[in-house]
Amino acid sequence: MSTLQRVPTLGTHPTAGSNASRAETREQLAKATYDLLVIGGGILGTSVAWHAAQSGLRVAMVDAGDFAGATSSASSKLVHGGLRYLQTGSVKLVAENHHERRVLAKDVAPHLVNPLTFYLPVYKGGPVGAAKLGAGVFAYSALSAFGDGIGKIISPARAAADNPGLKTDNLKAVAVYYDHQMNDSRVAVMTVRAAVESGAVVLNHAEVTGLRMTRGRVSGAELKDRLDGTEFGVDARVVLNATGPWVDHLRRMEDKHSMPSIRLSKGAHIVMKRKSPWKAAMATPIDKYRITFALPWEDQLLLGTTDEAYEGDPADVRATEADIQQILDEAAFSVKDADLDRSLMTYAFAGLRVLPGGPGGVEKAKRETVVSEGAGGMLSVAGGKWTTYRHIGRVVMDKLAKLPGSPLTEDMEPVKSLVRRIALPGVANPNAVAHRLLVDREPGSRMDPLTARHLASHYGSLAFDIARLANENPALAERIHPDGPEIWAQVAYARDNEWAETADDVLRRRTTVTVRGLDSAEVRGRVEEMLADKA
Repeated sequence: MSTLQRVPTLGTHPTAGSNASRAETREQLAKATYDLLVIGGGILGTSVAWHAAQSGLRVAMVDAGDFAGATSSASSKLVHGGLRYLQTGSVKLVAENHHERRVLAKDVAPHLVNPLTFYLPVYKGGPVGAAKLGAGVFAYSALSAFGDGIGKIISPARAAADNPGLKTDNLKAVAVYYDHQMNDSRVAVMTVRAAVESGAVVLNHAEVTGLRMTRGRVSGAELKDRLDGTEFGVDARVVLNATGPWVDHLRRMEDKHSMPSIRLSKGAHIVMKRKSPWKAAMATPIDKYRITFALPWEDQLLLGTTDEAYEGDPADVRATEADIQQILDEAAFSVKDADLDRSLMTYAFAGLRVLPGGPGGVEKAKRETVVSEGAGGMLSVAGGKWTTYRHIGRVVMDKLAKLPGSPLTEDMEPVKSLVRRIALPGVANPNAVAHRLLVDREPGSRMDPLTARHLASHYGSLAFDIARLANENPALAERIHPDGPEIWAQVAYARDNEWAETADDVLRRRTTVTVRGLDSAEVRGRVEEMLADKA
C-alpha cells in the first residue's frame, strides 16, 4: 500500500452536521434548550430522533459510545416477519412486521435491505414435522400478501443444490419462505444522517454523568466527552431514556429508588468464511422455542444465535468460548462439518436483548418494548427490533406527546401527518449505482467490480461521493485490505461525514473490515492516523 495522502474535510449538505468539530457540536448542544433530548443512539434512539426532527422539533441525541455501538449492531441482521411468532398465535404481529419489512425494502431503504430466501430443513425426529411447517410457511407468505413468493416444501436434493453445505442425512424435506436482511450498522448510520438532515444535533462518545432537574422534573443532562474529557450540559423540555441495556442505570439517576424494569438475554453470533455457495439462508429448529440461523451475509456465513440470561455489566458482554462452541454445535444439526471448521471463523460478537422483567426463562419471554415514566417525567423505553424500528419510533413519539403536562403536546401535532415512507439518505437502486460506478469513471481511473457493488449496497447514491474522493486521491482508491472490497476513501468519508471517531467506529461499524477478520495492526494504525488528521 502506498502512503496515504492527507484528505481535506468534505463539504456536504450544509445541515449534515458531521463536518462540525466535536467542540462546535458541544457548544451547540450547551447553548440551546431542546424540545427533546434523546439519550441513546441505538434502534430506538435513532428512530425517535429521526421522527422528532421530521416533525419540526428541536432535537438533540447523544450516546455514551458509538451510534449503534452495542446491541443495535449485534443483531442477526434480519428484517423479517417473525415466522416463529405464528407458533404463539401472534398473527397480527406477523402481519405488521411483514408490512414494515416490505416498506423498508421497497421505499425506505432499498439500497440497504436485501431479499433473502430461507430454507427450513425438516429432519427425521426433529421438533417440527414437514406438514406443519409447510402450512406455516404458506400462512407466513399469505400474511405478506404473497409479495415475495409462496411458501412451499421442496426436496432435499433441490435444497442441497443451492446450499452444498446442507446436511442431507435423515433430511425429509425443506420448507421455503422469504424475508430480508441488512447491515444493521449501516442502517443506523443512515438513520442518524436522516435525523441530522432534518435538523437534529447529535454527538457520540458523550456519556451522561447526571440528570438536570428543575422543580422536580428532568430538564436535561450533564455529559462528559469520553474522547477528551470535556464536561458540558444539555437543557431539554423532555428527555427520552433510550439506552437499551443501561435503561435502568439512567432511571436510577432520576430516582435512586427505581426498581428494575427489564432483564437481559445475551445473543452471540460468529462469522465464518464460506467454503461453498449459499444461495439461501438456513433456519433450523433446535427445539420448540429456538431456531439457529446460517445466513449468507457480507460474502461470509453468519451463524447464531444464543439466548441466555445475562446479569453482568452490559459493557462487558462478549462472545465466549462456550458461546462459540454452542453455536457451532447447533449449526452442525444442518450444516456440514467442513463448513464449520474453526479455522474459517473470522469474528465473534454478542449483544443483549432487553426483555420485560418477569418470571420464566428468557427464551420464552415476549420480545416487546418496555415503556415506563419516571418520577421526574423522563420517559424510558427499551426493547424493539430493526424490522419495526420506524413504527416503534412513531409509537414513542405518541407516548411523549401524552405525558402528563408535557410541554411538547402542541408542538408534536405535526407528527400525526408525517409521511410514513420517507426514504433514508442515498436511496437508489444499488444495481444502477454499481453500474454507474463502473462506467462513469475519470480517465485513467478504475474501480474493482466487487468494490463497486459493495459501495452501492452500503451507501446507495452516496457511493458517488466516495468514488469522487478516490478519483481525486489515487491512494484512497486502494483497498484497505487485499482480501476485502473496501477502499481507503471509505475511511475518509466515515471520518468526515459519518461521525467516526475511533478505529472500531470505522472498522467494525462504518465498514465490514473487522467482521471479515481483516483489521490487522497495520490497517488499524493507518485508520487511526487518518482519524487524527481530521481538519
